[in-house]
Amino acid sequence: MANSLRKPAVLDPMYYPVVALVIVLIACVELSDAVTAVDVYRLVQYDISGVPFGSRLSTLNHHAGSSLFASGSSSDLSRTVLILPVRELNLTLITEYIEQKKLLGGLLLLLPPKFSPENIDSTFGADKDIDSLRNKLVELEWLLTHSNIPYPVYFAFEDDNINAVLAEVRRNDASGQPATATTGGYKLVVAASDPKRIASPNIANIQGWLPGLKVDGDSNQLPTIAIVASYDTFGAAPALSVGSDSNGSGVVALLEIARLFSALYSNPKTRGRYNLLFGLTSGGPYNYNGTQKWLRSFDQRLRESIDYAICLNSVGSLGNQLHLHVSKPPENAYIQQIFQGFSAVAEELGLQVGLKHKKINISNSRVAWEHEQFSRLRVTAATLSELSTAPELLESTGGLADNRHFTNEASIIRSVKLVAESLARHIYSQEQKSISIFADDSSLAVNPSYIRSWLDLLSTTPRVAPFLSKNDPLIKALEKELADHTAEVNVQHETLDGTFAFYDSTSAKLHIYQVASVTFDLLLLLVLGSYLITLFTFLFITTRGLDDLISLFRRPPSSRKVKTA
Repeated sequence: MANSLRKPAVLDPMYYPVVALVIVLIACVELSDAVTAVDVYRLVQYDISGVPFGSRLSTLNHHAGSSLFASGSSSDLSRTVLILPVRELNLTLITEYIEQKKLLGGLLLLLPPKFSPENIDSTFGADKDIDSLRNKLVELEWLLTHSNIPYPVYFAFEDDNINAVLAEVRRNDASGQPATATTGGYKLVVAASDPKRIASPNIANIQGWLPGLKVDGDSNQLPTIAIVASYDTFGAAPALSVGSDSNGSGVVALLEIARLFSALYSNPKTRGRYNLLFGLTSGGPYNYNGTQKWLRSFDQRLRESIDYAICLNSVGSLGNQLHLHVSKPPENAYIQQIFQGFSAVAEELGLQVGLKHKKINISNSRVAWEHEQFSRLRVTAATLSELSTAPELLESTGGLADNRHFTNEASIIRSVKLVAESLARHIYSQEQKSISIFADDSSLAVNPSYIRSWLDLLSTTPRVAPFLSKNDPLIKALEKELADHTAEVNVQHETLDGTFAFYDSTSAKLHIYQVASVTFDLLLLLVLGSYLITLFTFLFITTRGLDDLISLFRRPPSSRKVKTA
């Protein structure tokens, strides 16, 4: 009984150190809370024929810096994450740094908020530098996507929190005390798993069919006109590659043309004696790989029935000039017929259409335009685009600078009118007449609200094909929309050409921590040690007495062994 009564008196004080330790741990947790958390988007990682490009890592855990030469040109930045606003970026310096393969812990590039795909309702206003900033972004994107970068590269959008962090990092760098384990500062952390190669990346082609009117007793197959647009994109940051103009504008134009001809073909009296084939193709940035596989799935009869194909590519930027790109010689009768039909309608709309001829190199599998995949199968085709020259591989495919603000609804409407009127006059043999089948005040007028709604949707939806699943909502939405206006809609799923390989981990959450210096750590350790010594002394005296405490520090008498003879 006596022992049981003494135990609480002896054990109660022993809980004090535990309580104190818990309090200290809670304090440490509070001190290490993140200053802010930011959504970041990783630079694309891909291979072409086994050659690596883009960022090869995804994990970040280093202190923040604000300049490539914060501590001199010979400074070691292998454990530093640089925060660089794109608007202030020196392209020459960053190009030299990447080309010389200098070490870096990581790179965080800050984009102006106006370039965010979410800001479709905002306007640039009177920003005089927006064009130069856009051109700088295009050059930067080309550099990053065509380099092998052995450290993580992320994009984020400027906001008050990250700007405040950057301002303090700059002050520290300017004072000659950049962030290190000794001086403290800010640490940037992205906890991401190692990027994995995407196995068998999917590309999906969506096809719709509007059958023409066949006269009874006519056994001949009706001719077919194909209207085609590639819907997927490619850019430095797959999670931001919405491609409003390239090729969102082409997709929107195709859907509106399908809607207009659906209304026209719904009445047997106005149904033309041409079949209309609508194709939304994938793999456009990757040598139009989806278009190639879609065409090879056609049977010979269908392929031979195609009178010609019109491919729509980037038709939504400001300006009044478009180009008709062809592979056959300009003097070819079919090419002249198509060009003259487009030119006549363009003149009525206040547009200019130029004819651009580019031969196909049969020995080279590389194609610059979508219509070249048709031409390789001896099908007459042309590409309508605002681009006057053929882009390089993975160029002008919906990158960071291609967003809603640079895509003009009025330009898409004029492009729709140009294509729809030209096709209708050809279908109904009205080429020499200045008639307007799709007049603004008629039931067949172009619908600006329809164009705007689809343009807004595509301008907020990243569409890099390898990252779209077979059941992706976008593919389902495009399939449903085409089914509303055409018949016999089907989706063809294929695997992207093995020449291209892509890796996952396209976005993450960046945590920014304010890290205390070693001086603070030593001070905290001293205070904590003093507290524990004082607490131990107090508890020992209250339980054992002062004499026992003193005896702990007394030197015990030495014992000597007595040697015996």
